[in-house]
Amino acid sequence: MVNIVTETAQPRGVVKHPDVDKIAFTGSTEVGRAIRAATATSHKRLSLELGGKSPFIVFEDADLDSTVEGLVDGIWFNQGQVCCAGSRLLMQESIAEALIAKIQDRMSTLRLGAPLDKAIDIGAIVARVQLDRHPKAGGAGVADGATCWQPQMTLPARGFYYPPTLLSNVHRRRLWRSRNLRTGAGGNDLRTPAEAVELANNTVYGLAACVWSESINVALHVAAQLKAGWFG
Repeated sequence: MVNIVTETAQPRGVVKHPDVDKIAFTGSTEVGRAIRAATATSHKRLSLELGGKSPFIVFEDADLDSTVEGLVDGIWFNQGQVCCAGSRLLMQESIAEALIAKIQDRMSTLRLGAPLDKAIDIGAIVARVQLDRHPKAGGAGVADGATCWQPQMTLPARGFYYPPTLLSNVHRRRLWRSRNLRTGAGGNDLRTPAEAVELANNTVYGLAACVWSESINVALHVAAQLKAGWFG
């Protein structure tokens, strides 16, 4: 049985109800903090999953075609509204140009529309307030020096739609560490596995991480150093 009770962003009935012994919340850091504060004097158990800024690391020996499909699933699945969305793209310099070209070609074929249609790749953003944050976050990234690329496509007339977005050269900038843009991937070039680890760990959100390489030794060596709770 599923019982759905809608509430505002401030913890109220369900969170504070004396018959609720365990609370598992997935969402923003702000609401997670409010839930923790609201239950601080109770004996309720908490599981808080407060978002990710997951690195998607690609080394020069990776299968680029498979990598592109993995990236599409990693960042644009469910319109990017996934806590472990792979929104930080790290690619070795030697394959960066080729990989970016393949990603842009694939982005141009993505279809936007009603998500229950099996022919659709990207549905709508959940709410207007979330949609409005996307161009602001992308604009802030460009103001910081990033390069923004979006495919030419016609958005559905009804609904909160935002085109798939790729931002390059976001090294160490605010967009690299924040969770604001969820339908866009931010890309950086890297030279060594050590640099990949440094850039991947440069965020307070360590929910998930992904490493693409044909070398199992490289993949395991890098994965062991990443601050993330889940690896792919």
